[in-house]
Amino acid sequence: MKYDVLVLGELLADLISTEYVGRLKEATTFSMHPGGSPANVCANLNWLGLQTAMVSCVGNDSIGDLLVDSFSKMKLEVSYISRSETLPTSMVLVGKSKGTPDFIAYRMADTQIPPVKEELIQRSALLHTSAFALSREPARSVIIDAFHRAHQSGKQISADWNYAPGIWQDDGVEVFERLCSFRPLLKLSLDDVERFVARPLSPEDAMIFLDRFEASVMCLTCGKDGVWYKAQGNTWSFKPATPVAEVKDVTGAGDAFWSGFLCAHLHQQSLDVCVENALSMAAKKIQRVGPLYC
Repeated sequence: MKYDVLVLGELLADLISTEYVGRLKEATTFSMHPGGSPANVCANLNWLGLQTAMVSCVGNDSIGDLLVDSFSKMKLEVSYISRSETLPTSMVLVGKSKGTPDFIAYRMADTQIPPVKEELIQRSALLHTSAFALSREPARSVIIDAFHRAHQSGKQISADWNYAPGIWQDDGVEVFERLCSFRPLLKLSLDDVERFVARPLSPEDAMIFLDRFEASVMCLTCGKDGVWYKAQGNTWSFKPATPVAEVKDVTGAGDAFWSGFLCAHLHQQSLDVCVENALSMAAKKIQRVGPLYC
């Protein structure tokens, strides 16, 4: 089978607080959902009608069973999801929020992504990952190697640079520079860039910082304040966020945004249309609790 998108990265359990909280210490009860930014993108794109597959690793435990079963029920390919016999399934505690959610990641089996076979790369039009997946070895080397081979073959690369310093063991700069060498479709939030440079930034300051790197497309999302975007060699453009009646949960909004973008991109739409589709998908997500595709 040929795939529109091959996703490399974390499939894990999101334990989201049932009540709105500012900090996780305020939470008392949680509900469990399939999660991980790449997994959300994979499922969202499948929901939108694209052929997707995911290379990932979960523990050989009941939570791993739940995650694999959830993919199977959505008729997603599960043969490239490996099972670790030594590490349990990774989990993330998330505070339900209408702003930037507080979270704690427990990194375990997700770091053990198996090597990607060449024939799988060649059967895929686009490869996608996240900064979360790139933050730890051996997953980092596996993904970078797959991206290098894909880039050499003329495949498109995509990444959500959802940078959070607490999950990295270095500053991530070298990895980001290597990622940009593949001329990716690149998504970052203003929060991500601020965490990456370790200081508060205005959107204008963030764009100046990003201008030193090369990517075929960059999208700088600013939550309710819309998105700045540009193609390589062009100036930045802006679109406002899509108005919504009520914000219920922003967890996964960035994944919904990027899924909408990639879907339109793979249908060869213009950059402006890709961004409009992305904003529409993000608006749908924040008006519901839990994954977009359920």
